Amino acid sequence: MVDDEETFAKIVKMNLEQAGEYEVIIESRASKAVACAMSINPDLILLDIMMPEKDGLEILEALKKNKKTVSIPVIMMTAVDDDRAKIKAAERYSEGYIVKPVTTQLLKETIDKVLTRR
Repeated sequence: MVDDEETFAKIVKMNLEQAGEYEVIIESRASKAVACAMSINPDLILLDIMMPEKDGLEILEALKKNKKTVSIPVIMMTAVDDDRAKIKAAERYSEGYIVKPVTTQLLKETIDKVLTRR
């Protein structure tokens, strides 16, 4: 999970891990997101758009241009509820778009749907 909002990220991590099916690793710095994904090779990435160094759409583009991370599914999870952002995310091959705040149930269902398609 790439999100600079530490409290939110910790709550999501706790809720998903308590569901018993996920291990969540948090990266709060956009500048380290791609390198982290390359070293960990996660099953899926939850990615915020509004980040201080780079925005999530730039990170998404970098992930999809990298041979080691291109196949990792990415779900945008952001407070940006804007059609233009949703279109940009889809054009950069995000697998989903969730607007914060989000319930654990909706997040889990979205993750499961994306992982099942893979």
